[in-house]
Amino acid sequence: MMDTQASVNPASEIGINEKSSSEIAANQKGANLMYLSFTGGFFIALFVIFIFFPRPTFSELEKRDLESFPDFEEYRDNPAGYTEGISNWFSNTQPFRDDFLTLSMNLRNVMKYSFRDDEDVISFVATADEIIDAAPEEVYDDFAETEEHDADNLIAENAKIGNSGVVVAGTAPNARAMMAYGGGAESGNVYISTVNNYAAAFPNANIFVVIANTSGEFYMPSKVTRNKPQTPTLQHVKEGIAPRVKYVDVHAALDAHKAEDIFSRTDHHWAPLGAYYAAKAFAQTANLPFKNLDSYDKHVIHGYVGSMYGYSKDINVKNSPEDFIYYTPNNIDYKASFITYKANEKFQITSTHGPYESEFFKTFKDGNGNAYCTFMGTDQCTVHVKTATENGRRLLIIKDSYGNAVPGYLFYSFSDIHIVDFRYFNRNIKKYVTENGITDIAFIFGIFNVCNSNTFNRVNRFLNLEDGQTVAPLTAPASATNEKKVSSNEKDKEKENDVQKISEKKVTTEEEKVVPTETKETQEQPEAKPETPVQDAPKKEPAKTEPAKTEPTPQTSPEE
Repeated sequence: MMDTQASVNPASEIGINEKSSSEIAANQKGANLMYLSFTGGFFIALFVIFIFFPRPTFSELEKRDLESFPDFEEYRDNPAGYTEGISNWFSNTQPFRDDFLTLSMNLRNVMKYSFRDDEDVISFVATADEIIDAAPEEVYDDFAETEEHDADNLIAENAKIGNSGVVVAGTAPNARAMMAYGGGAESGNVYISTVNNYAAAFPNANIFVVIANTSGEFYMPSKVTRNKPQTPTLQHVKEGIAPRVKYVDVHAALDAHKAEDIFSRTDHHWAPLGAYYAAKAFAQTANLPFKNLDSYDKHVIHGYVGSMYGYSKDINVKNSPEDFIYYTPNNIDYKASFITYKANEKFQITSTHGPYESEFFKTFKDGNGNAYCTFMGTDQCTVHVKTATENGRRLLIIKDSYGNAVPGYLFYSFSDIHIVDFRYFNRNIKKYVTENGITDIAFIFGIFNVCNSNTFNRVNRFLNLEDGQTVAPLTAPASATNEKKVSSNEKDKEKENDVQKISEKKVTTEEEKVVPTETKETQEQPEAKPETPVQDAPKKEPAKTEPAKTEPTPQTSPEE
C-alpha cells in the first residue's frame, strides 16, 4: 500500500503543478491584455484630446497669451522656423493646460514633507522666464489680462525675474510670494540719465521720481540671503538726479505702514493701500492738498489670487486667496478720456482708437485674478482725467503698471492728470507737454524697471519721437518663434538699405538683462476695436539727448 500510494502521489503532484502553471499562464496573459488595453486606451484618449479638443489661447494660471499657430507667409524663407513654430504651438497649447499644471503642483506639494512650522517654510523658484508687466490684449470691456514675451526684454510691471526668482514664504492659506531683488548701489544709471534729460528739456516743469519698492523689501525672510536690500539703489538714484528733480521718499512712507496690507501676498504689485501712501508722500512733496481715506469709498473683491501664482507655480499661493481692497473718490467730479493702442509682439503700436470717454475704475467680480486692472482696465492706453480741482496744476505721469494705482488718489490734488505707459506711446513728449500745459511730470515705476536700461532708453527716446512714430525694439527679439525670420542674404540687404534697423541694433550684454517687474513685470496690452492705422517709423531718428550708459542688471541666484 505504501509503495502504491507513493507511486501515485508524484503523478498527482505533477498534474496539479501542470494545472497551476496553465492557470498562471492564462492569468498572466489576461493581465498583459488588460495592461495593453489600459495603456492603449490611455494613449488613444490622449491622442483624441490633443488632436481634436479645442486648444486654449490664454492661460489664466500663467496670465499670458499662449503660442499662436505660425503664419506661413512670415516663414516663407525659413521653413525650419515654420516647423519650429508649429512645434512650439502644439506643445504650448495642449488642452486642459492649466488643469494639468494645477494637478502637477498639487502632486509636488503632497510629496513635500517638512518638520518646520508653516511660517518657517520657504520655497525658492528660480526661473529664466521673462515676466512682463501686464499688457492686456483688449480694452476693459473685452478684457483678459495677458503676459507677452517681449523681444526687447522690455519689462513691464512684471519686470523680469529672470535669474532672480520667486520666494514663497509660509504655506496656505497665508503664503506670501515675493520677488528676490539683486540690484545694488550702481543700479539705475540709465534711469538717472533719462530723468535728468527730462529735467533739462522741461525747465519750467516740476519733475518728480516715485519709485515703488517690491514686497520683498519689507517681508522677505532674513534667511533668504541672496535677496539684496533695495535702499542702496534708491540712495544711488537720490544722489544722481539733478538738484531740481524732487525725490519722493516712497520707501519711508511704506516702511511706516508695513504692518498694514500695503502689498498683495499673491501679486507682484503693491496693494491699492500701498499706492495710497505713495500718493500721499508725492502730494506732500509737491506741496499739494491730499485727502484722507475718509474721502473715498471702499470696495472689496474677495478670493483674489494675483500674478505670483503663475510665476511661482506653487499651489500654496493658489490656496492663499486674499481680499483686493481699493478706494474711489466719493465727492469730486471727474471725467476720464482714453486713447487705446493695439501693438504687435515687439510692443510697436500698429493702430490707435480714441479719444473716447470711459470709466477710470473698472469692476471685477470676486475671484477674478485681474483685479489689479481695476485702474483704467489696461496698460495699453493714454488717459486724461479732468477733475473738479481748480488749481492750475496739470500732471503728466510716465509709468509702468505700478503707476496704475496712484492717479486715483490725486484727483483732489491736480486739475488735470495725464497718464502715459512707457510701452504704449507714439507722441513727441515735448509737443504733448506743450499742448496740454503740463506743469508737473512724475516718473512712477517699480524698482525693477528703474534698473532696466531698455525701459529708460525707450522713455528717453520720447523726447525726439515724431508724432505717430513707432518706437522700434532696442534689441533683437529673444524668441525666434515670435518674429519674422529673414535669411542671411536679406539681413545683408537690410544692412545696406535699412539705416533704421542698423541704428537700433544693440549688442545685448549680460549687464543689460534686467530683472522684471519682477516683473518682466505686467505686466503684468489692451487693444481697441475701431482702429486707425499708424504710420511707419521714419528711417532715422534724431538723437539730441544725452546717451545713457548701461548698468549691471540686478540678479540673484536661487536660494539653496
